[in-house]
Amino acid sequence: MNHINPVLIFLSFAILMGCSSAEKKTVEEASSKAPYQIMTLDPGHFHAALIQKIALEDLDPTVYVFAPDGPDVQSHLQRIEGFNTRAENPTSWVEEVYTGPDFFEKMIQDKPGNIMVVSGNNAKKTEYINKAVAEGINVLADKPMVINSENFELLKETFELAQRNNVMLYDVMTERHEITIMIQRALSQIPELFGALEQGSVEDPAITKESVHHFFKYVSGNPLKRPAWFFDVTQQGEGLVDIMVHLVDMIQWECYPEQIIDYEMDVAILNAKSWATELTPSMFKRVTHLEDYPEYLNKDIIKDSVLSVHSNGEINYTLKGTHAKTSVIWNYEAPEGAKDTHYSIMRGTKANLIISQGEKEEYKATLYAEKRGDESDAAFLANVNKALSDLQATYPGLGMEQDEDMIRIIIPEEYKVGHEAHFAQVTEKYLNYLKEGKMPDWEVPNMISKYYTTTKAYEMSR
Repeated sequence: MNHINPVLIFLSFAILMGCSSAEKKTVEEASSKAPYQIMTLDPGHFHAALIQKIALEDLDPTVYVFAPDGPDVQSHLQRIEGFNTRAENPTSWVEEVYTGPDFFEKMIQDKPGNIMVVSGNNAKKTEYINKAVAEGINVLADKPMVINSENFELLKETFELAQRNNVMLYDVMTERHEITIMIQRALSQIPELFGALEQGSVEDPAITKESVHHFFKYVSGNPLKRPAWFFDVTQQGEGLVDIMVHLVDMIQWECYPEQIIDYEMDVAILNAKSWATELTPSMFKRVTHLEDYPEYLNKDIIKDSVLSVHSNGEINYTLKGTHAKTSVIWNYEAPEGAKDTHYSIMRGTKANLIISQGEKEEYKATLYAEKRGDESDAAFLANVNKALSDLQATYPGLGMEQDEDMIRIIIPEEYKVGHEAHFAQVTEKYLNYLKEGKMPDWEVPNMISKYYTTTKAYEMSR
């Protein structure tokens, strides 16, 4: 039966603010002053909850959830309740929940908020985004917004529609807020240290990004339970169109910062491939808490009971003539002490800038500068020191130390806020764009180019 039931999982606003009885305000009064109200659509992925891990001043504390009844929405509400009841900096969200098979139509009909957050099953995500934008609703979408070439065309139309309807469509690119990536980008813009970005080749790309992820991991201190559909590439998307979105975005953002990229002129896919990670029934059960595979996964069963998931991929392409390579690898579980990792190298004519996150670094992202060319070690050290000095105004506390043949960039711990905190940073940036009434001119064409790159590579891999 379709119903609306408020889930009251919040602490008193007045108590949190330490107000006197005369100054106490109800949640409704506080709510009326917040300019942006979230409508969360079918939150099947934990990223939907992370948007709400930290309360932001411009976000209304009442959030409207529209979803089919089932474990996905219940897991989402449990995460929100965890944020509300934690000992340190608890939030005070009020979740108004509608469950029913017509959840999307109900959201469009009632339209109780002005921002749709969508993070979940990707099979219908592009269609949902398009229809929400058509109704004049702003959209903050978890990646990927599209998982195949057919829907890429619909996404392009949706961006045009968003402009006509004066709404903003934006995707959640958390890695732009990861400090080693930010410093790598900043140092690559200092010619005295980096020189110029190499053109590279297929065998030796100018920039390489590799991301390693794990099906079983911990989120907010708890083992992550994944929905079964996450392992169906027709619903989640292959690795080439999922995590790969982040890597392609970072390459655009770092190599050509704040420049418009035209996918028809600037992007050329050279080759692409995908391969599977195999999961045993016990692995699948541990991650999903399900005893058996659902019927839609039967097509991916090999060797009688092993699930074959095409979650891995690699793309070789050129961006404005620069050779780039991206790789995504999914393993079942990280080694002891490890976690999801990122490797990156930008090759300049005077230096390489390398992010490594392996055993040597205790699985913590670490940035190195490596000398190229024939300048002396002393001159290279002086260039690194000068570059870091130039960045002190923006990033106080940066330092360096010799690490074998490379210079390790020392980044203060205060900048290392962690992946989960990046969701609030992205959301805050998006809200600022809404308040300003526009995004930078390069954002929309670069989002389109990014999704062209991933969907075209997927098409080529087939």
